[in-house]
Amino acid sequence: MTSSSSRTIGVVGLGYVGLPLAVAFAERMPGKVIGFDINARRVAELRSGRDLTGEVSNERVLRAGVQCTDDPTALAGADFFIVTVPTPVDKDNRPDLGPVRAATETVGRVLRPGAIIVYESTVYPGVTEEICGPLLEQVSGLRCGVDFKLAYSPERIVPGDKERTFEKIRKVVSGQDRETCDAVAAMYSLVVTAGVYAAPSIKVAEAAKVIENTQRDLNIALMNELSIVFDRLGIDTHDVLAAARTKWNFLHFTPGLVGGHCIGVDPYYLTARAEQLGVYPEVILAGRRVNNRMGEFVAHRTVKHLVLAGENVSRSRVLVAGFTFKENVPDVRNTGVVYLVRALQEYAIDVTVWDAHADPAEVKHEYGIELAPLDMQARYAAIVLAVPHSGTVETVLELVREQGVPVLIDVKAAVDRAQLPSSVVYWRL
Repeated sequence: MTSSSSRTIGVVGLGYVGLPLAVAFAERMPGKVIGFDINARRVAELRSGRDLTGEVSNERVLRAGVQCTDDPTALAGADFFIVTVPTPVDKDNRPDLGPVRAATETVGRVLRPGAIIVYESTVYPGVTEEICGPLLEQVSGLRCGVDFKLAYSPERIVPGDKERTFEKIRKVVSGQDRETCDAVAAMYSLVVTAGVYAAPSIKVAEAAKVIENTQRDLNIALMNELSIVFDRLGIDTHDVLAAARTKWNFLHFTPGLVGGHCIGVDPYYLTARAEQLGVYPEVILAGRRVNNRMGEFVAHRTVKHLVLAGENVSRSRVLVAGFTFKENVPDVRNTGVVYLVRALQEYAIDVTVWDAHADPAEVKHEYGIELAPLDMQARYAAIVLAVPHSGTVETVLELVREQGVPVLIDVKAAVDRAQLPSSVVYWRL
């Protein structure tokens, strides 16, 4: 089989997953990495050295020299493809394999004998071999397992994490045969300093990825449900967790709004496959139901504390600080904050949404919500600190102190209560 150093890599999808990967390979293999994305604006930004996701520094993007293009024919020079496109769900929370299928067809049109196609997109077990392989054969006219080989290596990018970067997270690899798995392991070993782990099959690697986020989703759901119980009991969830963590084997999870392109989505891929097999995944779907209702729960508690503070709810002006799915990233996909905002609006509350990290045009397009610039002179009846970006907590505290905001709702428990005036009604999830 062709050696790693002599191959040309084609990365399909240059988002949060694909760009860091493409840059890492380009730094190790100059002139041997082609990056393709269907978004012409995204390609133009990367060519000018700008990564608006913030995952890779602009200087590094320019220096790496990835051959970024929105022309699919440019991929014809590659013989080692890595597919990193999104795998969303539809309005009914059913897996949407449209992006994966489209990327597969793009690769199939330029596929040549001897190529390896690695999928990194999160899917349920069986997609790579049962859907992507046959589709590649159909489009290319080549034979899977003979003329080209399939592999799967789940992405493990953590958006916004500057410590656990692509190179520092151990990479799981797999292939449809031992030779292919070894070739994929050798390729990733060029850039992943944390090392690689060879899974025994593609299905095992697919399953490993989908349960990573399913496990996190369920653990957060448990914390969220506990927070609802403790709220009824009149005790603080984080005080309880601090006491419980004194035992060595207590797992450190906290309540919150679950969103993004992984944790809030991946469990639906596993449950859809399970249902195809006649298994109803009760625990996994229960966790999804709990997490999906937390935005509404926070909104209801906000209203409760507005009433306790003597505010007229229907005439209240409330600031929601933060809209992205997590702190210090611009990604608004599947953000849990949208449910919080909509639930507040149902009470006829005047809701102002402010997030300096999010793209106002994207928020407007995806959710119909207008982001507003922060007015430090405005009189807010309450502030909901939904996403504690760097600098946002300090700004919120300044507003509370300077404007005498009567109610502060702290979704992620990011505020030190000792820093608040005694007059403030404070609640945290």
